[in-house]
Amino acid sequence: QVHVVESGGGLVQPGGSLRLSCAASGIIFSMAAMAWYRQTPGKQRELVGVITILGDRTYADFVKGRFTISRDNTKNTVYLQMVSLKPEDTAVYYCNVRHGPGYWGQGTQVTVSS
Repeated sequence: QVHVVESGGGLVQPGGSLRLSCAASGIIFSMAAMAWYRQTPGKQRELVGVITILGDRTYADFVKGRFTISRDNTKNTVYLQMVSLKPEDTAVYYCNVRHGPGYWGQGTQVTVSS
């Protein structure tokens, strides 16, 4: 059984930083591409970025230069480092395992507000 658990969300002031973590179990983690998405109420879930099994990364234009995805295959964990946060980054952030049918975590809330 696959489990995907995000953590690290919270309240941060504009311009601040957060690091989200996503731990996945029940899969061969090193063989799975991983992605981060986000969603705000009333909007569709949108892709933030992807990291491949080789470590190649792509990002949505709205986070380029501010967000960085990394992975640690020894810990079965993928990270999303976010800096220079803006109020419009407020959302629930989800981790997606791009392997097999695909698997989602429950999400972690990020709120950027003064």
